[in-house]
Amino acid sequence: MKSLISTFGLKLNERRLRPELMDQPGIDVRLHQTALSALGRVNFLSRIHHCFWPAIQQLAINQPMREIRVLDVACGGGDVAVRLAQAARRANLRMTIDGCDLSPTAVEFAKQRAERSHVACRFFEFDVLRHEWPTDYDVIATSLFLHHLTNDDAVSVLMKMAAATRRIVIVNDLVRSCQGYLLARFVARLLTFSPIVHADGPDSVAGAFTTDELRDMALRAGMNGATVSRSWPERMRLEWNKP
Repeated sequence: MKSLISTFGLKLNERRLRPELMDQPGIDVRLHQTALSALGRVNFLSRIHHCFWPAIQQLAINQPMREIRVLDVACGGGDVAVRLAQAARRANLRMTIDGCDLSPTAVEFAKQRAERSHVACRFFEFDVLRHEWPTDYDVIATSLFLHHLTNDDAVSVLMKMAAATRRIVIVNDLVRSCQGYLLARFVARLLTFSPIVHADGPDSVAGAFTTDELRDMALRAGMNGATVSRSWPERMRLEWNKP
């Protein structure tokens, strides 16, 4: 497998951060929307919302007299937030699930998804590095986002999440690995025709962190006691409970 990866000129023992097409200003709106739809399908098959739900559900069960507020940071097309809201409705738990993203196209797409799904998610534009973070959320989560950032910016975002949350921080992201690279390069082509996803997927894995790197960044961000574990498919999950 490593020899196959080497044919693409990659050294996955080192992080390689490259600009991704979806992050480019002036990206065609229709191409962007197609990519957001495709990522929603990938997220569903990867069961990303299940990465967040158990901790959120338990927090709500432990505090039945109050509404639990959840913020999905860099929410993209809003599919994770919408599925969490649907899970809360099925479980008859009092929750507010909101999402934020830098891209106005993504925010509008997420609003339309929530409307079609008949859930009351709120989505708003937000720059994680420049805007002041809201401090009225019990859970602040993010999925498939940290790998877009430089090492220092990733630590900064973790610090901001830790400072802003009332109770829990949850991070789900790609693992930089040979298996993950091959999944992104080949399996994604079976799931979508989006050229953006085809191009960005392998670059995302090459720019991702390892579990040890994420654990070290959490410590640098002051998130003592954070747990980092591997999850399917070639993902990792960080959870930190505020003291």
